[in-house]
Amino acid sequence: MSNAVKLGQDIRALRKARKMTLEKMSQQLGRSVGWLSQIERGLSVPTMEDLREIASLFDVPLSLFFGTTEAPENEQGRVVRAAARRQIGAYDSGLVETLISPDLTDDFEVIHSTFKPGAEIAEITKRPTTEVVYLISGTLDLWIEDEKYTISAGDSFRIRGDSYRWANPYDIPAVALWVISPPVY
Repeated sequence: MSNAVKLGQDIRALRKARKMTLEKMSQQLGRSVGWLSQIERGLSVPTMEDLREIASLFDVPLSLFFGTTEAPENEQGRVVRAAARRQIGAYDSGLVETLISPDLTDDFEVIHSTFKPGAEIAEITKRPTTEVVYLISGTLDLWIEDEKYTISAGDSFRIRGDSYRWANPYDIPAVALWVISPPVY
């Protein structure tokens, strides 16, 4: 599968996850429906500026559209090797995320998150998703709505469209697996 086809599939998956029509997306980008359709089918490749606008429209990092490595044909869309994961963010907040899912075409996505010591996101986040998180290692402070929880390795939690924020005031990284539906990255 070509990189243009993979990119088009990811863009289509993001659009559908946000319940946006081709027409609405093309209007917001100031481009034609035909152009967008060709991008989504892998028949045309967007420019870097187009990708910046698409990333901005969906509020995802531009890096989401890059970083894939070629895989043997029998593994494409099925197996993601550790070295081939797409980094979808290394933010000032101290959160580093990689995409575990082969792509964004499922009804959910799986994200590997590392919360560096001292990292936090003070802004409240609220998304129209259901998210289940398993903490692999470390400890994480979490606020869901107004309730504070301290999550330790082996614990899990769920967020269903609730507002939340997190902090890692501890001396070691906290590592988690997130399953998010619908995909947001």
